[in-house]
Amino acid sequence: MTIVSDPAPDPGGAVIGIDFGTTNTVVARLDASKEARLVSFEGPAGPLAPFRSALSFHGDERDPARRVIAAGPWAIEAYVEEPLETRFIQSFKSYAASPLFQETRILGRRYEFEDLLSTFLLRLKTHGDSDLAPAGATCIVGRPVAFSGLRPDPALALRRYEAAFRRLGFGAVRYAYEPVAAAFFFARQLRSDATVMVGDFGGGTSDFSIMRFERRAGALHAAALANAGVGVAGDAFDYRIIDNLVSPALGKGSSYRAFDNVLPIPNRYYTAFARWEQLALMRASKDMRDIRGLTRSALEPAKLAALVDVLDNNQGYQLYQAVSGLKEGLSDHDVAPFRFQASAVEIARDVPRREFESWIAPELTAIAGAIDEALARAHLTSADLDRVFLTGGSSFVPAVRRLFIDRFGAGKIEGGGELLSIASGLAYIGAEADLNAWSETAGA
Repeated sequence: MTIVSDPAPDPGGAVIGIDFGTTNTVVARLDASKEARLVSFEGPAGPLAPFRSALSFHGDERDPARRVIAAGPWAIEAYVEEPLETRFIQSFKSYAASPLFQETRILGRRYEFEDLLSTFLLRLKTHGDSDLAPAGATCIVGRPVAFSGLRPDPALALRRYEAAFRRLGFGAVRYAYEPVAAAFFFARQLRSDATVMVGDFGGGTSDFSIMRFERRAGALHAAALANAGVGVAGDAFDYRIIDNLVSPALGKGSSYRAFDNVLPIPNRYYTAFARWEQLALMRASKDMRDIRGLTRSALEPAKLAALVDVLDNNQGYQLYQAVSGLKEGLSDHDVAPFRFQASAVEIARDVPRREFESWIAPELTAIAGAIDEALARAHLTSADLDRVFLTGGSSFVPAVRRLFIDRFGAGKIEGGGELLSIASGLAYIGAEADLNAWSETAGA
């Protein structure tokens, strides 16, 4: 379907684009100027546009008046200060489409997914002040092409989104593919007709859209050709670093002696490293008691002692900061240092980029498959694309970028607007004359 997207018609009020992400949430607002601007939040360390997609719950379950719920950077602060007394939740977008996730209980209260999301959104709205006032505004929410998780149900995810976003008071809530929104942002800089692939790399998903843009009589016409996606992205890259670099230094792959037998340290002790906030929960678990016992019979007791030290001193957040630092370093250099030091534990090693790329090979294969799928659905070859626009943090990973350069050529690859492209594009979509062409309702 083709529509005219420039000049934009008056939407009859403000448009708010909300890019609810696995790691961060970004909001853009389109007012009478027809230019999207990011909503800024006054954080603990100053103004911020990306708002961490996280919640914390602290207090007495027997006394609701003493419960404290925080979101974004305030949630992280609360958890780091009192990890055992604080229930911390992040990356909960990854459960949106999961039929297996029904509810969780926090401080004696039952929370379904839509309760978690609406709790987060209401606090986001509080920090956004009047910029998130729903009166008369159209709300366009981003959604991935492929939700993450095992056998995801997209219709279930949108029903849950709808229940949560309606609680903010918006009269009109619609949903648009995140890479399509990024394409709308990118198209504003096009000066000629082009067939464009957009690759959006978030924390939990990698999504791709192919669109055709044409100029006719001074107006930009757009047609969606195909979408594809896969439920792996930046979080999976982080875990590969943990699993291959950190966990072995903390005992994974080593052994312990049980009477006359030598047995492997159970791998399940290290699965919690997939999410740094889960590490504090191990401190009061049966596994933690077992780990302490194994330090006496381990063949490499210093490694198990280091694991105990990391868990006892709640070093998960610092550990993942070190992981992020390594990933950023490898985006610019062939070799980058990994440095993690906390209490008596120190892990230091220079990591070659080629080694990191071998760790993330399964994810790269999955991403390459999604690129091929998008081309096949559009009935196009690599040569048919004029431009490729990459956005999202993992688009800076050289191995990811090389996938596109090898297929399409370096001259076609463009990037930029990593923080604002999707949220701004969602706001621009909300000003379109035919919203049905680019967005859907939860019941569509």
